[in-house]
Amino acid sequence: MSLKLPAGACNAHCHVFGPVDRFPYPPGSKLTATSDAPKEALYALNDSLGLERCVVVQSARHGFDNRATADAVLSRPATYRGIALVPTDVPDAEITRLDGAGFRGVRFNFINHLGAATPIAEIMALVQRLIRFGWHLQIHCEAALLAELAPHLLKSPVPVVIDHIGKVDPAAGLGSPAFKTLLRLMEDERIWVKVSGMDRMTRLGPPYTDAQPFARMLVTEFGDRVVWGNDWPHPNHPGPRPDPHQLVNLIATIAPTADAIRRLMVTNPNRLYRFGALA
Repeated sequence: MSLKLPAGACNAHCHVFGPVDRFPYPPGSKLTATSDAPKEALYALNDSLGLERCVVVQSARHGFDNRATADAVLSRPATYRGIALVPTDVPDAEITRLDGAGFRGVRFNFINHLGAATPIAEIMALVQRLIRFGWHLQIHCEAALLAELAPHLLKSPVPVVIDHIGKVDPAAGLGSPAFKTLLRLMEDERIWVKVSGMDRMTRLGPPYTDAQPFARMLVTEFGDRVVWGNDWPHPNHPGPRPDPHQLVNLIATIAPTADAIRRLMVTNPNRLYRFGALA
């Protein structure tokens, strides 16, 4: 049985794909084909796990066409939010439209298999335009790039969310340069982190005992700026897909008190994504 989550618990990182007959992938995309993972399957999974709220992150597989994510959010407008992929020259009118559709931030990838990264200077110029929308910047990067990006991120006028524990290597230990960089970033109150992706980091497999200490330290030291997500349907996953019930149960190992779980799963996501009061 899965851990019983508090009311309003949020899955703050997942994706939808397709269905391709409604939301086709961009022509010429070099990314690995992904089976349909439509909103109905996401809803069913979240509902079964007690995840009442959700943040759908636009996937690079769909590129700048945010329609699939918008459709998933607009079908549950009170409890779902979106994170967009946009070019840095996106018009303010498009940001306004996405904001009205429930989007709360933009994501940029610095991951080799997702193609060439957008220059950080261009991203930081866009960030200036996000201030009036109350949006944040989400960064998905290789651990080796954290130190290079850190000086720029620390100048951000809006919150910055680092994906998947910075994708640090558990084998390098809690004292690794990349994790130390992440901890230094977290000392700034504008920086948040998603304690997701233990299943991607692990060298040992489930229950990811090598990755757990990294998530637990972040929850312990920065409990007011951490959020959790299961990364469904686990695109480009390096190993066997994780058991969604096990991922929920492992929340109790990284957030070992009821207060820590409530902040991680309810209070923090509500503040970051602006869901509003519980019904």
